[in-house]
Amino acid sequence: MQQDSSPNDDSPPKTVPVPRSLVPHLSKSAILLDIDGTLLDLAPTPREVWVPPGLASTLERLYQRTGGAMALVSGRSLNDIDLIFAPEQFPAVGGHGAEMRVSVGSESVARSAPPLDTELKLRLAAIAKLSPGILLEDKGYSLALHYRLAPHAEKAIYEAVSLIRADLPNAPIEVLPGKCVCEIKHSGFTKATGVFELMNHEPFKGRHPLFIGDDVTDESVFAIMPDLRGLAFSVGRRAQGVNGHFDEPSDVREWLAHLLDD
Repeated sequence: MQQDSSPNDDSPPKTVPVPRSLVPHLSKSAILLDIDGTLLDLAPTPREVWVPPGLASTLERLYQRTGGAMALVSGRSLNDIDLIFAPEQFPAVGGHGAEMRVSVGSESVARSAPPLDTELKLRLAAIAKLSPGILLEDKGYSLALHYRLAPHAEKAIYEAVSLIRADLPNAPIEVLPGKCVCEIKHSGFTKATGVFELMNHEPFKGRHPLFIGDDVTDESVFAIMPDLRGLAFSVGRRAQGVNGHFDEPSDVREWLAHLLDD
């Protein structure tokens, strides 16, 4: 694709950037990346995802080339993110915006995000008994019901969640539908609120963010990219309001690697 900006323009390119067109802008950019379905291929269960050879090295080099302005943005907790990419560690927004780490080696910060009520978690967890293959994932700030191994249970899961919400109309919770997952979290934060907060800290402050995500939970970040003078790209689908899209995670990984090849 053609880029709209000239080589001497300090603003980022306005179309899906061919890797070589973005390279001059890396010192002024912030690279923000979702994990599952974006960097990593989806797996039958959350614990079965794996980091392909070379990806961690690519992320580390991007971190260096951007002066530290490269972060992972995920519904996973920071601890879970670190386990996946160990021994490497990166800046990150975790728990759908509940947690944040601005730089490598710094302490994580919980953004005044209360964990889900214990009694509510127990009621939601009982939904996993509806069918074999429904997997429960307690993320602290949220609870996810994965049904990739039980796709027939999708309707029953959402009906059960709706009944619980109807019984607790004042509970400050939000239901996030995803790819074969129903996630329930506190309504006081989103990936977008986490990214907004991250962009107020050095070395992200004042840069043009480029965000890549794949799921419904990433749409809140897609929506704020224009306000941050940034670019948004979806994976696997042409989401509304994005600047372009990638077909699958392997295309994202290849594109990121080419950023460093040029």
